[in-house]
Amino acid sequence: MSLNPTIAAVTDRIRKRSETTRGAYLDLMAKAASDGPRRGHISCSGQAHAFAAMGEQKDDLAAGRAPNIGIITAYNDMLSAHQPFETYPQLIKSAARAVGATAQVAGGVPAMCDGVTQGETGMELSLFSRDVIALAAGVGLSHNVFDATVYLGVCDKIIPGLVIAAATFGYIPSVFLPAGPMVSGLPNDQKAKVRQQFATGDATREDLMAAEMASYHGPGTCTFYGTANTNQMLMEFMGLHLPGASFVNPNTPLRDALTVAGTERAAAITSLGNDFRPVCDILDEKTFVNGLVGLMATGGSTNLVLHLPAMARAAGIILDLEDFDDISKVIPLMAKVYPNGLADVNHFHAAGGLQYMISNLLDAGLLHDDVKTVAGDGLSHYRNEAALTDGRITYRAGATTTLNEKILRPPSDPFAATGGLVQLNGNLGRGVMKASAVAPERHIVEAPARVFHTQDAVKAAFKAGELAQDTIIVVRFQGPRSNGMPELHGLTPTLSIMQDRGLKVALVTDGRMSGASGKVPSAIHVSPEAADGGPLAKIQDGDIIRLDATKGTIDVVGVDLDTRDLAVADLSGNGNGVGRELFEVFRQNVGRASEGAGVVV
Repeated sequence: MSLNPTIAAVTDRIRKRSETTRGAYLDLMAKAASDGPRRGHISCSGQAHAFAAMGEQKDDLAAGRAPNIGIITAYNDMLSAHQPFETYPQLIKSAARAVGATAQVAGGVPAMCDGVTQGETGMELSLFSRDVIALAAGVGLSHNVFDATVYLGVCDKIIPGLVIAAATFGYIPSVFLPAGPMVSGLPNDQKAKVRQQFATGDATREDLMAAEMASYHGPGTCTFYGTANTNQMLMEFMGLHLPGASFVNPNTPLRDALTVAGTERAAAITSLGNDFRPVCDILDEKTFVNGLVGLMATGGSTNLVLHLPAMARAAGIILDLEDFDDISKVIPLMAKVYPNGLADVNHFHAAGGLQYMISNLLDAGLLHDDVKTVAGDGLSHYRNEAALTDGRITYRAGATTTLNEKILRPPSDPFAATGGLVQLNGNLGRGVMKASAVAPERHIVEAPARVFHTQDAVKAAFKAGELAQDTIIVVRFQGPRSNGMPELHGLTPTLSIMQDRGLKVALVTDGRMSGASGKVPSAIHVSPEAADGGPLAKIQDGDIIRLDATKGTIDVVGVDLDTRDLAVADLSGNGNGVGRELFEVFRQNVGRASEGAGVVV
């Protein structure tokens, strides 16, 4: 089928918008690639330092005869999603040796968990950690001795930071190797119910702890469809994973075989072989549009509205919120995975998963097939699912019909006719709303505002019985300049209870909500933020705000904001404690949320 005209038009608009920056980027990458294998230009002393610990492979490295693969790892054993990476470097090195290549751990990057830091001071470092990850990976690769890189990462800021680094070193190939989701535990809807019961005093802390431990119970990513698993979807839709790699559980033969196959592929696509695939050629405007399509079709995390523009900028491509909005209007919602439904990502994978979605979207003309990927030319490679044959990865055709219509549906009979995200524009600024998780009857909310400067103040007002009427909760001074733009997921139980009591309720904020947030209408990432002189700084208690996801608007009604002064918040406490002192330069220099809230891009 021919390409959908809207997809074609948005792609062309991005290409024209990015013509200057993309051209300059590709010129830099071509110049860097023309120098040949990096280590061949380093002094003998420098090479001796780089290869001293490589044993019998030192001569091959010095001679430049074999591809050398750099490993950038986000391993730590505090976080379930990244703990499986502990054994990857040795497996990668063995796989590389078996095909005549070498591999070295180039460096490690931090990997923090938003689940651990939710509602805590450390959450104020979360978004900025993306840029730190890009910087740390850059330091690891700066030794300039690698012909390809494999990236080991999964979760919220880790993948975006690694993609920014990969694009910056775009003159060499990059393959992303995931760890996969933990096996299913306590269903997510049951966990959410206990959280609400705890918020109302109907469950004890012991009850809450038991439910959380039964849900998050082993190695691998959390099983709901939040930012981490949205990242993994994105890496397949953008052709940076091997086909079928995203949702295979850790510590299984298939998972290990995929790691071996990814290493072999990284060795095969260097400039020393016959299939050179620098990642700068993969990360073009068509690939990013494919990522946007995947985000909408799966109802993915709102955090990617921040991350995709930042990733794209690193490759010279300029994305705008209008691109998200226009693509959302023509992409059907094909998946129902928690918080959009009851299934988790393991159920989604078993029902046909990404191979089903990619195959159907290609057939419907909703994806670009003519792209480069790490697997080869054409996204059609990703119609195939990985299988294990005699200990090796083989590929077979993936599902083309859904194996569970409560989880996956075809584009011709979707869960919703449009995608998961809506751009909001109005006299309060620009923001987004994840409409896919919100019941249609709640897509329009008009109510008086209550203004807060912290999520703790919202919770305190609720406990004091002050939020017993229709209310639009405004939580401002939560943007990147204010305090690093923490997620406000801790508000979800409170807002859900208000809504369940029959109240009209919505959230308007210049902060973020987690990819795990759901049913309450929330206008998030509102930009310009209050600390940057945005209109949210002029809102007062009692102002009538209208949020309309059907029209894509967010306005204060009957108020001339030009007649009001900007509110000033005391942000002095945001600069110290739990490492916040180290990030003052980030807060002072961060870009707007509508442009990706980047510091290094």
